[in-house]
Amino acid sequence: MYELIQVTNNTYYVNCPAKIGLYRCEDSGVYLIDSGNDKEAGRKVRQILDKNRWTLKAIFNTHSNADHIGGNKYLQAQTGCGIYATGIECDLTRHTLLEPSFLYGGYPPKALRHKFLMAQESDAAELTPDKLPEGFEILPLSGHFFDMVGFRTPDDVVFLADCLSSRETLEKYRIGFIYDVAAYIETLERVKSMSAAVFVPAHAPAAEDITELAQYNIDTVNEIAKRIVSICAEPQCFESILKRLFDAYGLTMSFEQYALVGSTVRSYLAWLLDSGRVRTVFEGNMLLWEAIV
Repeated sequence: MYELIQVTNNTYYVNCPAKIGLYRCEDSGVYLIDSGNDKEAGRKVRQILDKNRWTLKAIFNTHSNADHIGGNKYLQAQTGCGIYATGIECDLTRHTLLEPSFLYGGYPPKALRHKFLMAQESDAAELTPDKLPEGFEILPLSGHFFDMVGFRTPDDVVFLADCLSSRETLEKYRIGFIYDVAAYIETLERVKSMSAAVFVPAHAPAAEDITELAQYNIDTVNEIAKRIVSICAEPQCFESILKRLFDAYGLTMSFEQYALVGSTVRSYLAWLLDSGRVRTVFEGNMLLWEAIV
């Protein structure tokens, strides 16, 4: 864990639960793509930098989920590096209470205010193309989170952040977190047609071809949507839908899973409603969801 893997001449990644990209310039300066899940991840990255006598110039965050920005504060305090993120992701990186608040739908209880859902705040600035090293490209990858992006390095290595999950992860947990289902599918369809020397997803093995895995992620989304529509053959409240999905996929409910999976299921329901596959009805002061036959 936290082994430095060289992908090509100047592009590396740190092998950890959410892979950290690293690009080395000729002057021994380096840029990170994300920073890991906490201060300890930041400390391990700092050890790698010190061992190689590299200077950290900046961190580019793909998005603001806690497991991607958790090392920001430590590394910024230790090195004085800049931290950059796009759009809403920049705001959430600066104000990390927003992530558990968004997931819960209100002020989050202590059970959700922990490092896995709420990183330490860091002084992030808006990521614009002029902040990137020469030859770097920003790749919009919306869907999983608000304004998530990936990066293509000058070595033609593409870092895909969380736009797809490994087959093993999906087979185990089935319902991966998605904020905007329509945008997520659109992103995956675009990723399927990309070419690169190597693709590095944050939560799947690096590979030269990710077409099959991207399609498996799309198929999983469509299978879950189909199951939700089937559950709603008779009008169902949200809690009933969520329980039946947990039962069907053998998931175990906890406060964290309620927030993460629950938020995702609400996103599925919004997508199905907007695409005309379900409708809402109100009975006895309850919001019910019903499939459109």
